Amino acid sequence: MIQVLQKAPDFTAKAVVGKGDFTNVSLSDYRGKWVVLFFYPLDFTFVCPTEIQEFSKRHDEFKGLNAVVLGASVDSEHSHKAWINGGLGELKYPLLADFNKEISRKYGALLEGEGFSTRATFIIDPEGVLQYANFHNPNVGRSVTETLRVLQGCQTGERCPAEWKPGQKTI
Repeated sequence: MIQVLQKAPDFTAKAVVGKGDFTNVSLSDYRGKWVVLFFYPLDFTFVCPTEIQEFSKRHDEFKGLNAVVLGASVDSEHSHKAWINGGLGELKYPLLADFNKEISRKYGALLEGEGFSTRATFIIDPEGVLQYANFHNPNVGRSVTETLRVLQGCQTGERCPAEWKPGQKTI
């Protein structure tokens, strides 16, 4: 399993962007940018859309930090497209189809017994090094605000104390 401060495993996957356009996405496409890669359990569920839509609503905040967001689940690109067009709505970042579960396994996010990913969040720096990893119970949604705070903390290159917020002193 990948650990922080190690090179993040590269991948290429089919993805859905916007209202349902298909494309291929590779981690290496984003070299020189910060990447927030998040996994969620499954399409057409209850907690997942709250996170997916919140990441999309806050897209400009990530963009302002030279960061891109990539969402991923073990569903197919066709399932993603059906969900986007069937109620999830247009997204401002790609949803990756990890149908063969290879990316989830590489990142240690796959719950093998369940056959789907847990809620996992990874922050990868512009050189492709994993700087942050967090795993949640599938029933508990993550905080996009906390993801932004951790991204900003990582970008300082400094030691950030507990409850640090952007603009506060580092150690």
